[in-house]
Amino acid sequence: MILQVLIASLILSQPPMGPAEPKRSAEEVAKLESKHLKNIRQLTFDFAKAGEGYFSPDGKKIIFQAAPLGQNDYQIFIQETDPAAKPKLVSTGTGKCTCSYFHPNGLSILFGSSHLDPALKNGKPDAAKKNGPAYSRSDRYRWDFDPYMDIFISNPDGTGMAQLTDTPGYDAEGSYSPDGKHIIFTSFRDGDAEIYIMDSDGSHPRRITRKKGYDGGPFFSPDGKKIIYRSDRAGNDLLQLYINNVEGTAEKQLTKNEAVNWGPWFLPDSRHIVYSTSIHGHANYEVYLMDIETGKQERITYADGFDGLPVISPDGKQMMWTSKGRNKANTSQLYIADFIADTKPETPAAKVAKP
Repeated sequence: MILQVLIASLILSQPPMGPAEPKRSAEEVAKLESKHLKNIRQLTFDFAKAGEGYFSPDGKKIIFQAAPLGQNDYQIFIQETDPAAKPKLVSTGTGKCTCSYFHPNGLSILFGSSHLDPALKNGKPDAAKKNGPAYSRSDRYRWDFDPYMDIFISNPDGTGMAQLTDTPGYDAEGSYSPDGKHIIFTSFRDGDAEIYIMDSDGSHPRRITRKKGYDGGPFFSPDGKKIIYRSDRAGNDLLQLYINNVEGTAEKQLTKNEAVNWGPWFLPDSRHIVYSTSIHGHANYEVYLMDIETGKQERITYADGFDGLPVISPDGKQMMWTSKGRNKANTSQLYIADFIADTKPETPAAKVAKP
């Protein structure tokens, strides 16, 4: 998830995977996107960059990561879904933050933060960026897994903060189970980036994935019976999507292509997902809808640039995502739209792995 490095490197460092996209007018893009998206509007402003937003349980607020103007590292903010609303800083304002999430009861939040990095206390904030592992199967793209990144919880206003993970190495990419009893997350505690589930108070962590390679960005399905995540198991600089049960014993690969596929998110029916793929080229990530039972897919976004990290509101009526290229400043910002699921996709966008 480390969005500030990941978006830039994915967009800039790799050649297109297939035929170049045709140049489309704004009217053509709007017409194509109107099948699934209505009333598209920008949701975050006045940030150097913003993204990876998630809805509150009632759908009235969002939590997201953003870098204030003049800064590069993300902090965590909360605001109402009205574009005129003012965002509120809820992280400490120091270190780097990522992967925030509301508790299902709406009374607390979690996020990853490196604000306890000793280098920050010593006045050497750059030191943390020079150590620890990174996602880098080659020089084509990489992002750092900060070894001082841990998972914290707090009240929605940032007060009452408590640390949930303290093992050596990166702990982040956390989200809650639908009942709020568990947190699923990514950790390097066993030497490789694997997925774990722990109780919501940080106790009883148990490992879910056990294959070599980065496994990350996990989420529970709304019915609580499945988990979904991304992995680079093939070691080829590409990410594929996987689905599993919560015990980790029924893993199934959902995508198998020469592209980067990431940011999967379940619709309320626990059968369909939205996700982002570079199937149209690494300069043009787009959001797709997939039926995880049939493998059928359909494209949702068509704008030039990056469209990724899609999430659907709890009632299924809105989609929020990170987009770079839709505003004049060409900065990554959050966008929101009324969402029409139309969950009968007909055209596969890419080859889907066979069970």
